[in-house]
Amino acid sequence: MRSIVSVFTLMCVIVGLLAFGSLSPAADDIKIGIIDTYSGPPSSYALDVLDGFKLALNKINASGGVLGKKISFVTRDDKFKVDLGLTQAKELIMRENVNLLMGTINSAVSLAVSDLAKKEKIPFLVTYGKSSNITGAKGHKYVFSMNENTEMIGKAAAIGLSKRPFVKYWIAGDDYEYGHAIADGVWNHLKKMKPDVQLMGQSWWKVGEPDFTPYITSILSAKPDAVIVATGGAGCIPFLKAAKNTGFNEKVPIYMHTATELSTLRPLGLDAPEGVIGTANYYFYYPETPENKVFVDEFRGAYNRYPSFGSLIGWYTANFIAKAYEKAGKVDPEKFAEALSGLTIDSPVGKLTVRQFDNQLMLPMFMGVTKKGPGYDFLIATDIMTIPAAELMPSIEDIKKAREHK
Repeated sequence: MRSIVSVFTLMCVIVGLLAFGSLSPAADDIKIGIIDTYSGPPSSYALDVLDGFKLALNKINASGGVLGKKISFVTRDDKFKVDLGLTQAKELIMRENVNLLMGTINSAVSLAVSDLAKKEKIPFLVTYGKSSNITGAKGHKYVFSMNENTEMIGKAAAIGLSKRPFVKYWIAGDDYEYGHAIADGVWNHLKKMKPDVQLMGQSWWKVGEPDFTPYITSILSAKPDAVIVATGGAGCIPFLKAAKNTGFNEKVPIYMHTATELSTLRPLGLDAPEGVIGTANYYFYYPETPENKVFVDEFRGAYNRYPSFGSLIGWYTANFIAKAYEKAGKVDPEKFAEALSGLTIDSPVGKLTVRQFDNQLMLPMFMGVTKKGPGYDFLIATDIMTIPAAELMPSIEDIKKAREHK
């Protein structure tokens, strides 16, 4: 009889705790709040990040999680809007009680959430926002860039473009943080590497511009040797579609970061423009290493499609999070931030390290040219050139100067 009463009492306690939210199946999880753009053109990139993250997380949780806890997550769609993304970040911290934040593809959202993370002292892992200010002038202890930034893109593009015969350039792109940052990054480094290059003019359009034809017509009339296109996640696919429809790519060489990325090319299918020069941090078909093959096979097995760079970002970000908590030894934001800074893990593209000085992930980059390839219903990159991470990282001296003048 006493045992029956004890069981009944225990059940009452459990029911009571559940009613007041003190105990739930996920109460002891490490909880991650993800803010990203899950609607409109940028969702092509954000959904790949999410799927790569889930692929790694399922494996981590299946093997017991980390520190005896499962890792769970909640998502929010910022619709590529700064005010919405910032509101959602506050809600995730205050109502969802997340242990850390992750996201987003919009650099302006990333910078706004980074300011909040600094104030709230909660780690924020930026997965696709590429402004160099994130870990540069506005960097701090709690923000980490898990992808390349505009400074790294600028160096990579300049290294590749400086080897080509172009002298007269035109710059065109999205009129916002990322567009201007990437244009400045490419041009400033190109001028240093090839002093005789000339900037003939610039064209800037609003984010979400529906008609590129007037800009393309104006650029062609100036007759540059090549065009640097500085578009972000919302503009890459629409611009390449316009380039194909107007024959822009056949009249002048175009460089655009992510132009050879799978997330950009897959939605366009075989209607993407050929001959466009692009940089990217990952191709599922290059390099042909055993580690990359395993990743590709596992991703295709789970989602029935090839992984993109976004998929790889999600995958290694989940693994960095697990390793950082293991190293920290406890679920504590201060300990986590200290553990992640300087951490190295193995990945399909080799060892990856979060540089300790600025929390910027060190990634190699590849430059290629879009072309139809046998066996694929989308374009791939050919003539691939590898640029090691060590050649791309912003110098620590430059970051110190930028932070002094912010």
